[in-house]
Amino acid sequence: MGFSAYEDWFKALVPFNLLLTNTLLFLFHRGWTRSFWLFAFTAWWVGMAFEWVGVHTGLMFGEYVYGPTLGLKLWEVPVLIGVNWLMLVYASGHVVQKVASHWLVKSVLGAAHMVLLDYFIEPVAVRFDFWSWHAEAIPFSNFIGWFLVALLLQVYFHRSSFLKDNPMAPWVFLVQLLFFAGLSFMV
Repeated sequence: MGFSAYEDWFKALVPFNLLLTNTLLFLFHRGWTRSFWLFAFTAWWVGMAFEWVGVHTGLMFGEYVYGPTLGLKLWEVPVLIGVNWLMLVYASGHVVQKVASHWLVKSVLGAAHMVLLDYFIEPVAVRFDFWSWHAEAIPFSNFIGWFLVALLLQVYFHRSSFLKDNPMAPWVFLVQLLFFAGLSFMV
């Protein structure tokens, strides 16, 4: 994306890439229990709800609007944003799973991982029209809001009683981090 003359083609594939990444990630999930499905639906819904509040009020993240790159929108929020929240909570939750034993420590670390990733996502997202900020600068409130929403979802992830042993999850997180970190230095 950063070097190609086919930028529009790559941008058109962003929704497909996000769905493919989620498919690969969840093919390795074990334990499709009711608890897992409730977590998955809640993570998607909470992500969508906070993004809706953010887009319509500027609360939580700052004032921004979504561009066309992420595809189909529901009330001005791309449906895939909820999918992205689910993927990032799940993958970062797995990354910190063995680092600490207490759920609160894991939750704070998982939320911090998500904010680290968002730090690199933001300039890439703006450059490739995933979304844009009204002030043309990424507000610090975005990172605070991301941490708070991520912490809420990380607490739910770590307190839920489904199997958290997905060998693909840390790799998905790492690939996302490397991809966006690499592109963020080019934009």
